[in-house]
Amino acid sequence: MGSRFQVVEQGPPIEVFQLNKAFTEDSYKNKVNLSVGAYRDENGKPWVLPVVRKMEKQMAEDESLLHEYLPVLGLDAFTEASVSMLLGKDNPAIAEGRAFGVQTLSGTGGLRVGAELLNKHLKYDTFYYSNPTWENHHLVFVNSGFTNPRTYRYWDEKTLSIDFDGLIEDLKNAPENSVILLHACAHNPTGIDPSHEQWEKIADVMEERKLFPFFDSAYQGFASGDLDRDAWAVRYFVKRGFELVCAQSYAKNFGLYNERVGNLTVVLSESSHVAPLKSQLTWIVRGMYSNPPAHGARVVAQVLRNDVLFDLWRDHIKFMSSRVMQMREALRAELIKLGTPGNWDHIVKQIGLFSYTGLSRRQSEHLIQEHHIYLLRTGRINICGLNPGNVQYVARAINDAITKFPTDQ
Repeated sequence: MGSRFQVVEQGPPIEVFQLNKAFTEDSYKNKVNLSVGAYRDENGKPWVLPVVRKMEKQMAEDESLLHEYLPVLGLDAFTEASVSMLLGKDNPAIAEGRAFGVQTLSGTGGLRVGAELLNKHLKYDTFYYSNPTWENHHLVFVNSGFTNPRTYRYWDEKTLSIDFDGLIEDLKNAPENSVILLHACAHNPTGIDPSHEQWEKIADVMEERKLFPFFDSAYQGFASGDLDRDAWAVRYFVKRGFELVCAQSYAKNFGLYNERVGNLTVVLSESSHVAPLKSQLTWIVRGMYSNPPAHGARVVAQVLRNDVLFDLWRDHIKFMSSRVMQMREALRAELIKLGTPGNWDHIVKQIGLFSYTGLSRRQSEHLIQEHHIYLLRTGRINICGLNPGNVQYVARAINDAITKFPTDQ
């Protein structure tokens, strides 16, 4: 009897995990990993935030903490603190009881739960994401029931900046009730965000076209070191009167990557809609993963709700964002010193973990194959993979790749 599973075809590899595996197995002394989407310290090592260590030690000694299930929609202290951090504690939407949160499995889980809500209960079927975007956006929305994926222009390869005219034109042509996926800050993978004036224009078009905003906020505080600055776009849309949802992740800004700590913030125009929406979200979560994990949510909730711990955490994210900015400056300086062809100002104009370098696929492959520098073939690098000990090596390798392959061959 043959196997029923013989009809299953081999799926395509996930590039970032494939690169990480290759990096781990590489024995080359000067290898550099610029692919992983996680913070690294100046020695290239993962960093556990001291405030997280502090809280975990306290929790380990707290015998009142048990391993009972959380409610389906999560830990109230965590979701309330998350909504407050995103919108600002004095936001009218909170005071009027028309904003609430649902604890999710990190930002990806927030995207998944929010997308299923919009597809199943609002019957939305068309969604737009930026070109380029984080590769998981398409998969999550399609798996949530959306059947009409589309893109809006974002990256201009010639100017190494936002193709804002193209973006606006695509939004103006979007059908009514399309869901528009927007990066709240530190756009992944380009590192280029709209200016406040550009966000205002985006909001104008979306209001006119009756488009629904779905924000992905994976880097609040981590991007610029300023929680309020990184939440400006979301708060502006709420101030304009938009109903919206926003997936929040605590992987980057708390370093809680494997704890899968996330929140889905929902902002409505009327508080009377909160109860029925929560009831339907309860059934969505119940049928997906039943209820969320407690450990990471407890860490975040206690830090966000304690003024002393909050200030300590805020110092940590300022430290991390500052190191990223320093490495941007260092890479640009080394490339200029080498006389590397091209203008490298975009490296320091970008923000957050990633940089869209402008390197071609052939140049990126050359870095991997000849210099053991692992990056996505789109030219996206994780700036945190740079440190004082390897930035000169990386710059020389980039210079070599561009010199040998001046155009995409």
